[in-house]
Amino acid sequence: MITLTETAALAEFCARAGEAPYVTVDTEFLRERTYYSKLCLIQLAFPGDGETDAVLVDPLVGGLDLAPLYELFRDPGVVKVFHAARQDLEIFAIEGDTIPAPLFDTQIAAMVCGFGEQVGYETLVRKIAKGQVDKSSRFTDWSRRPLSDAQKRYALADVTHLRVVYEHLAAELERSGRTPWVEEELDVLRDPATYRVEPREAWRRLKTRNPSPRSLAIARELAAFREEYAQVNNVPRTRVFKDDALLELVGSKPKDLDELGKSRLLLREARKGDIAEGILKAVAVGQAAPREDLPAPPKQKARDQINGALADLLRVLLKAKAEKAGVAQKLIASASDLDDIASGTRDGAWAHGWRGEVFGTDALRLCEGKIALACKGQDVRIVPLG
Repeated sequence: MITLTETAALAEFCARAGEAPYVTVDTEFLRERTYYSKLCLIQLAFPGDGETDAVLVDPLVGGLDLAPLYELFRDPGVVKVFHAARQDLEIFAIEGDTIPAPLFDTQIAAMVCGFGEQVGYETLVRKIAKGQVDKSSRFTDWSRRPLSDAQKRYALADVTHLRVVYEHLAAELERSGRTPWVEEELDVLRDPATYRVEPREAWRRLKTRNPSPRSLAIARELAAFREEYAQVNNVPRTRVFKDDALLELVGSKPKDLDELGKSRLLLREARKGDIAEGILKAVAVGQAAPREDLPAPPKQKARDQINGALADLLRVLLKAKAEKAGVAQKLIASASDLDDIASGTRDGAWAHGWRGEVFGTDALRLCEGKIALACKGQDVRIVPLG
């Protein structure tokens, strides 16, 4: 098991990988005590069965420059293969200002190829590579050195088996003509905006109890302050204050330290110093926000706006279409999408591209009364009307 700790050795490996059609990539990181992920290990492999075709890269070694790796990531002739790539890509986008391309995500590909929703790496290794992954090192501290042999074996298995999984899925997509389907799904992962958290938009993740514009303005300012503080100090946002404490502050609207100190949910550290000052300022700014700057309350679908019978039919249609296509239902449309359609929405991601071909077109025809559904045995059939 080779661990690269010098820039020259990494450059030599990346040069050889640059001659291969693809390279598999994975990372090990920690994020429990920081806002940004702490990169602890990088695993790389390209086609072959030799010991030098799969390596570990130790980014915690002083003096190691990852520039050769980022150059490989930008090489248009080498496909960069990940499984469930979102968090790995976030690390490289933030630390190296680079999003690997061309890109392939085996989790997305597996969902398109009929392996179910959110299929795990171990499942694909077992079903496709006929191998096993030792999970005993999964939750170890990857920042501690030296790494054990068990940790190294576990880490390397994440990219060596991935070669077999990738080749199988890529061939299946080519055979079925669904490679463009996966490319559509990868657009979000390729977009740099996916990995940027805008503090002024952070409030949208909150489950607010009071949707009044003024309360939302206070929530917006508190969430923005929390996000900015967490980013600057590289601490988890929950270490600043948690969502329940934020919502309590929206309701209590403290004007000074004395009122702030009466909070039941605020951490002790947040009742003084920079955090306390930031909270009081955010509340004041939210209360003073001009009317034209107040956030609009999110639109809520009333239950009586949803055609329940139509929603049930859409679920039956989605299940039948997903099974026939061999694609995970969740990848086509969510339960919320179905409720939207049943309440009158006639556009969404489900209506375009491959989703439209598989489900969206017939979903709209069902809404318009142009088709009906019929069952024969276990089969659900579409019956044209009119």
